[in-house]
Amino acid sequence: MLSDADNAALYDVLNPWDPARSPCDAFYSGLVLAADTVLDVGCGTGGMLRQARAAGHRGRLVGLDPDLAALDRARRSADVEWVAGVAAEAAWDGEFELATMTGHAFQSLIGDDELRASLAAIRTALGYGGRFAFETRHPQARAWEDWNPSNASEITDPAGRRLRVSHHVESVVGDVVTLTETTGDPDGTVLRVDRASLRFLDVPALAGFLAGAGFAVEAQYGDWHRGPVTGASQEIVTLARRI
Repeated sequence: MLSDADNAALYDVLNPWDPARSPCDAFYSGLVLAADTVLDVGCGTGGMLRQARAAGHRGRLVGLDPDLAALDRARRSADVEWVAGVAAEAAWDGEFELATMTGHAFQSLIGDDELRASLAAIRTALGYGGRFAFETRHPQARAWEDWNPSNASEITDPAGRRLRVSHHVESVVGDVVTLTETTGDPDGTVLRVDRASLRFLDVPALAGFLAGAGFAVEAQYGDWHRGPVTGASQEIVTLARRI
């Protein structure tokens, strides 16, 4: 079996933070390095903030996540503040210039009440004029149609084990997709199954939630090179400002 600690280590293998190779990582790293105080909501194992500190960021960096095993890995860097919790329960008040949600973490906010409470807490954590940067998969791209066992990937984890990671969509109900991620041996032995739901909001729905929470959309992009949102965009990358 794979423990929570094993799974957190595996996440770093599957999702290394590398601005030199990933346009997504470069986009966020540029914002972080330009801000004096940063709150990363859903920081996971902390790759973005750890890399920012290593790149010379001298201001306050705070990572927030409910996954204790992921935070244990993040805490290998003691020069960043790591806090256990969810966005809706954040209690900072006007302390940050920038808030981020990377890795499509925004899509894990499912219910309207959870989403509104999370946005309200993030807005309160920002100073006036502070910015909130996040991305969601554009529902028009129907990314979930590729989440099936035929697209499984095989990797080697930090312990040297060969593993097979596959996905299966259980349901698509309205704008919420529920899926499982199965990690196992290449021979098919199942080591771990994780279940998650993701919400796919379109541009008008996002705008409504942001306006209701006291944000103004400053910019919205359809790709990581700051191109416009079009009928072919796979992402909705949003920069919102506290008003």
